[in-house]
Amino acid sequence: MSRPLPIPFPRTLALCLGLALPAAAQAAPLLAIGSLTGLHDKSGLAGTLENGLPADLLGGMGSALAWAGGNTFVALPDRGPNATVYNPAVDNTASYISRFHTVQMDLKLAGGGALPFTLTPTLQATTLLSSPTPLAYGSGAAFGLPAGAPAQNTATRQYFTGRSDGFDPARSSLSPDNARLDPEGARVSNDGKSVFISDEYGPYVYQFDRATGQRIRSYALPAELGVKVLGTTTAAEDKPVNSSGRVANKGMEGLALTPDGKTLVGVMQAPLLQDGNKVIRIVTIDVASGATHEYAYQLTDGSGVSEILALNDHEFILDERDGAGLGDGSAAKTKKLFKIDLKGAADISGKKGDLRSFAVKKSLFLDVASTLIGAGVGISAESVPAKIEGLSWGEDVVWKGQLLHTLWVANDNDFLPQTAGPNNFYVFGISDADLAGSVYVPQALKAVPEPASLAMALSALLLMGGAVRRSRR
Repeated sequence: MSRPLPIPFPRTLALCLGLALPAAAQAAPLLAIGSLTGLHDKSGLAGTLENGLPADLLGGMGSALAWAGGNTFVALPDRGPNATVYNPAVDNTASYISRFHTVQMDLKLAGGGALPFTLTPTLQATTLLSSPTPLAYGSGAAFGLPAGAPAQNTATRQYFTGRSDGFDPARSSLSPDNARLDPEGARVSNDGKSVFISDEYGPYVYQFDRATGQRIRSYALPAELGVKVLGTTTAAEDKPVNSSGRVANKGMEGLALTPDGKTLVGVMQAPLLQDGNKVIRIVTIDVASGATHEYAYQLTDGSGVSEILALNDHEFILDERDGAGLGDGSAAKTKKLFKIDLKGAADISGKKGDLRSFAVKKSLFLDVASTLIGAGVGISAESVPAKIEGLSWGEDVVWKGQLLHTLWVANDNDFLPQTAGPNNFYVFGISDADLAGSVYVPQALKAVPEPASLAMALSALLLMGGAVRRSRR
């Protein structure tokens, strides 16, 4: 665990006097860029989806990015390749089985080149997400589609999918028995054995076994986040059909976990239907008890928030963005990270309407778009990815004699590399001085072998045991 460096005297003095400080966006260097390309993941799924695309299609991996310790990360695609138009009645969603990917990130000092480090991402594994109990799938009959239950289902393994008709119409959107899942936030537990995932359909927050992908817990979120009338399209769920709850496809977009592993912090992408004035909700969840609290966040330039990341146990970084950039055919404008502090913030649970007076204080932490454009590596406003969504810390590095905390940023390319670019990972170096008085506390992660590594270790132990028995004989 790295120790924070002391803040230089001039900056400390400025903080004490309350003077304005230069935006951290100008201080954090871009260290490396890496891409993960290819058509297929490691799910082993064969055949095609309803839209004709491969069931094991690789893409959208930057919807969330979570550090798993060392150079290992978990990357999360969302509900699948629904940007391919084939059936608008179900929002062009398909029975893409929900999954997360394990990625090894090889970050090394470069011998030369425009950036100081090289980054080589390697896909290690793909884990499919399932429930040990039955889930509600759509029959597909009303839309000219086959039933939504995956052929891979068994009595004790029901897979979550991205198809929008996978719900029980008699229950609210918060029902954990709904099969549809649109994963957007992910964090690895401190013991390394499970993955917490948040979604947009419910919204939901589930805990999955990291090795098997089976759901082991569902957290009960505040009722005011869900909608009562469910539908397969945005128009079927928003106003005037529903007057309260999350906006369709704009549920719990981001998820953080405090460094001690005790509190999950989810953030909604947009204001709830009953709220307004560009104020969105942050929800904290006690991992052990499930108790929740809600806080208000005021949007600045962006149309929504895509991610939240813990800086310590009370300060967080939020990814506020617009939809412009590569993939949208326009120039990126707002891709900014803001720092907030929940200590002493007002709990808005049960409140609605104009929540601006309760909004937490915020300050600019990093202007991602400006930093990428100004890095001198040929990135223009038009080539900054439109959907900058994944945010994670990684291992510290030393560059030019200075300790830097690595901040990893990933994009969701909507499974459209030809228009939105590849699955990219951008690494920024954050010094303690860049934190402007805050202290970064790394997550207390324990190294847990991946399933393949575990099997190899077990085989080695068995061989060693045999050698010992032979020696004794």
